[in-house]
This record gives sequence, structure tokens and C-alpha cells, in this order.
Amino acid sequence: MAVTLPLGDLVLTAAGATDPGVRYPANFDVLHVAPPLLAVADGMGAGEGSAAAGRTAVEVLAEEVRDWDGTGPARLRAAVGKAQRKVCAIGDQLGELAGCTLTALVAGAGADPHAGWIVHIGDSRAYRLRDGLLEVLTVDHTVAWLGAVHGWYPADSPAAARARYQLTRYVGHPGRPEPDVLSVAFRPGDVYCLCTDGIFEQVDYRTLAEILGFGAPLPEAADALVKASLAVGGRDNATVALARIGELPQR
Repeated sequence: MAVTLPLGDLVLTAAGATDPGVRYPANFDVLHVAPPLLAVADGMGAGEGSAAAGRTAVEVLAEEVRDWDGTGPARLRAAVGKAQRKVCAIGDQLGELAGCTLTALVAGAGADPHAGWIVHIGDSRAYRLRDGLLEVLTVDHTVAWLGAVHGWYPADSPAAARARYQLTRYVGHPGRPEPDVLSVAFRPGDVYCLCTDGIFEQVDYRTLAEILGFGAPLPEAADALVKASLAVGGRDNATVALARIGELPQR
């Protein structure tokens, strides 16, 4: 089911979908679709710490933006800092790794309803489709991304594949690194896609762009992306949150 949020003379419509796939015994991804907040989290590993980390990170961020007034990046970084402390404490209590990625879109930014914030840490992603061009707005916090940018090894090499699992930042990291916080401006026709690696590592770029650009209702588009991940093997939990920006009908 789609949900909506007025943004001045624009409207944000949102929906999401998730599936555990066939490799893991449960779904360690977390999906949150309740504008002004859309979020996806991907637990690291398949243990109790993985599941608790994703739930905690999303719950902390959701609580922080419940009375969102658009105050900006400092408040969002502080929310992730709070999540870091809680997830690290969970890991200490369980005696195992507790960690997750977190990628979120917070719609509306104070006096400017046509603006929003992307909060990102880890290797989930935020994409934007605008005027037919699908762009990745976030950076993967992995050694593989660094290697691709600096030419350390071919992108399809075994070394690159191993480096995909070497995260440089995540919620629960002992160094408690801060997230990237990115300001975005909404335009009619924009489609934002937040997804875990179970989507973008299995669904190729062209298929992702085609599904997002087809114009189907967002619940159908979200389901189509999850089904596309299953069609090529379903090797990971797959989660996606979508937002489309439209114009409010004139009365």
C-alpha cells in the first residue's frame, strides 16, 4: 500500500517491499516506510546481533524525526550517533558482532518543503531517477568502492568480491563513525530508491532503471524489484523503499 506526504505544492508517494531470499534462515533487513522517513537497514551476518542492530538503528532514527522540523544534518548525525552507542552496547551484551547499514530519506526541510535529507552509512544505497537518468547518490563505505575508484583491482575480480564484505563504516563500528548526510531538492517526476545490496547486487542497472521508470504504482514497482532479485537467485535478503515526487492537483 502506498502512503503520501504533502510537500507544499508537491506530494511524496512512498511504498516498499522486502523478501528474505533463499540463502538466509530469516530476513535481517529492516524496512521503514512512514513519511517523512523512509529507511532501509541491512544487518551484518545472520545472528541475533544482526537482527537487533537493524531494528535499533531504524527505531532510533524514526523516533528522532517523529517531530521533524527540518533542523538539518546536526540532528541527523546525532541520531545516528545515538544508534551507534545502542548497537555497540548490544554487541557487548551479546558477545558477538552487532552491526548494520542504514540508508534513509527524510522529506521536508523546515522552511523549504521541496527539500530533504539522505542519511547514509554502510553499503546500502540511495538512487534517484530524474529525467530518465538513474544515479547513485550515495557512496558504498567499503574497501571495494575505494578499490574501484582508485583502480586497485578490476571490478569483477576475486579481490573486489572479497572487498565487498570489508565495510569501512557501519552502525555498530567500534570507532563509531559518522554518517554521510546529503541535502536533496525534490522535483516533480523524481523517483528515489533506497535499497539493500540484495537488490542492487542482483538486479542490474538497466533493469533497475526500467522498473523505476515504467510509471507503475509504487507498490507494484517495489514488488517488481524484489521479484527481479528472486528471479536471478535470491541469494540475499532484498529490501527496497521507493518515493515518487508529484504535483498536488489544483483545486
